[in-house]
Amino acid sequence: MNPTIRVICENNQSAFEVEMGTPLMELVAMLPTPPYPYLAAMVNNRLKELAYRIYRPVTIRFVDITSFQGIRVLQRTAWFILQEAVRTLYPDHRLHIRHSLSDGGFYCEVDGMQRFSPEQAEALADCMRKIVAENRPIERKRMLTSEVRARYAERGFTDKIELLDSRPRLYSSIHTMGEGVGYFYGALAPSSGYLTCFDVRPYFEGFQLLLPTRTAPDTLQASIPQAKMTDVFKEYQSWVGMMGFPTVGAINQRTRAGEAGAMIKVGEAFHERKFALIADAISRAYEERNARLVLISGPSSSGKTTSSKRLAVQLGVLGFHPVLIALDDYFVDRDKTPRDKNGDYDYEALEAVDLALFNDHLQRLIRGEAVEIPRYDFITGRRQWHEKPLQLDERAILIVEGIHGLNPRLTPGIPEEQKFRIYISCFTSVAMDNLTRIATTDNRLLRRLIRDYRTRGNDAVATLTRWASVRRGEEQHIFPYQENADVMLNSSLFYEISVLRPFAESILREVPDTIPEYNEAQRLLQFLDNFIPIPPDEIAPTSILREFIGGSTFKY
Repeated sequence: MNPTIRVICENNQSAFEVEMGTPLMELVAMLPTPPYPYLAAMVNNRLKELAYRIYRPVTIRFVDITSFQGIRVLQRTAWFILQEAVRTLYPDHRLHIRHSLSDGGFYCEVDGMQRFSPEQAEALADCMRKIVAENRPIERKRMLTSEVRARYAERGFTDKIELLDSRPRLYSSIHTMGEGVGYFYGALAPSSGYLTCFDVRPYFEGFQLLLPTRTAPDTLQASIPQAKMTDVFKEYQSWVGMMGFPTVGAINQRTRAGEAGAMIKVGEAFHERKFALIADAISRAYEERNARLVLISGPSSSGKTTSSKRLAVQLGVLGFHPVLIALDDYFVDRDKTPRDKNGDYDYEALEAVDLALFNDHLQRLIRGEAVEIPRYDFITGRRQWHEKPLQLDERAILIVEGIHGLNPRLTPGIPEEQKFRIYISCFTSVAMDNLTRIATTDNRLLRRLIRDYRTRGNDAVATLTRWASVRRGEEQHIFPYQENADVMLNSSLFYEISVLRPFAESILREVPDTIPEYNEAQRLLQFLDNFIPIPPDEIAPTSILREFIGGSTFKY
């Protein structure tokens, strides 16, 4: 008989002895049946698949679809099943999972197929249902990288091979599901049978894979068409593909070849061109409908502040006199700030802004009056005042930057024709490979980790702990209004995670393994390990990246 070890299970606050080498799946059978199947487990604050075997005393918390870790496991499992369904129906075509959609969906395309009919979408869903019904086991195997490379080559996975070759290792991991092979950069469910709620429906030039969400695990909700956001994604994906760096592997190879400086110059030039085009659009709106108020919105760490300053430079080139106001300066005093359900200050709520004062100032400024503008002190939590009153001349353009910029409730007193709305976000369009997108939220989280550590004294634990609340605020107060924008701007730079890597790694390594945030820190570290670092030396002093890593010539 094997020696026994002590296991503490947080799900039911129990402790028991098991044989050394027991897989997590056997422990699941010892627990009461949960409302939703367990998909994986946190073992000493590290996410592990249920095939993982225990060889020392551990504390375990099994996770299901209602947790952040569990929903990611389910999504990756769904991608694997979708890959196999596409391979079955369209063996000569390649699947691309492009980006996420609202309400848990993902926008996908298949090479060589311009449109998906309802009949084709249903056939794809039926094929996935067959794979689910067969309950095919999913296994992770570790083998020589040369063997993994050969398996990928058999399937024509050149995108995965490119990443393998750019980050040489003796051994690599691979996922298998029957004859299917792939790798999905994280834990998967034990078998295909765990995916029970999904659908496939036509969407733009491809289709949407509908999945349940963490907060609504039993239902599917078709994504509201987001034409402007989809156009921004497609434009940037097309551009990075044309330039030759659509995946991390391609960027790594260019970096190894000494072409990092050239990539940086091209990326910055692309941004500058976009700012110039937006300035031109504002100029036309000024001439045609007297639009003098530019409202800029976007989620946390999307680069709104630097974007507003670079846009101001381009407007100056056109002979305008741009004036910038931060909506944060109109926060109510801290003792009047609303609180969220946990009792914490909710700075994402619209009610955290003094709407009456803000609208009074806007209308007076547009009429040409002199106005004393407030400045919010985040240390004292109280309002201060600028020494000089602000007054606009006839060529002035007022730029207001803040998360609520596109919410109609923010500026009810300003005629609609006088507003020009801009939505900015970090629409990460470079992928790990054709099936594994880089989440825009991960890109923004890395930016925020670095910025808040450098400028606000927040360590990684503080930022990671706060991130879930930030995300809830974005989903409630920002994303519902993004399609109200006149234009959208993608603030991401295709090489930026390679630049961010050294900054983020040192911060993330400070997270101790005794707290739940340790898993997220380790996940991000493993993610960053796929990128060859790019030194920041050639990053322009006006770059959006400088807002986060430092060295900007703009004042914040």
